[in-house]
Amino acid sequence: MRFISVEPDKCIGCRTCEIACVLAHRSANGETSLHTAHFYPRLRIVKNKNITAPVQCRQCDNAACIAACPVDAIEYVDDTVQIDASKCIGCRSCVVACPLGAIELVNMSVRQQKLGPVSVRDSVSVAQKCDLCIHSKTGPACVAVCPTKALRLINRAA
Repeated sequence: MRFISVEPDKCIGCRTCEIACVLAHRSANGETSLHTAHFYPRLRIVKNKNITAPVQCRQCDNAACIAACPVDAIEYVDDTVQIDASKCIGCRSCVVACPLGAIELVNMSVRQQKLGPVSVRDSVSVAQKCDLCIHSKTGPACVAVCPTKALRLINRAA
């Protein structure tokens, strides 16, 4: 399994990782702007009095989110835990099951359609979490941009 390791003592809370994440997934979310209404990073910086660090999916073995999903929208792909947004029904079961709080529901734009007198809504809520930028050949965007090298990609198989 692969996951991102965080060294909190190096993190300065600059949120560069969040911005890189949004930019890396911008086209996947169907959005083209960085407006706050579309700013959905797949990791979150958390801060308290003594520590600052990003929280993101740890790509768990025996992931509770996979077991909790009633529609099999979450599965292992290339040693990572992935969510298929097209299958997600927005039930929040995975959000509740994740012990790290690394999954959240976000609104995704969909094309509004008229079905006779009924109108279909223009957005749906789907689960989202760190996918290790599996679509990118260069790897996780957050790791590449971290100015203090607080993030590292770990490959337990290597």
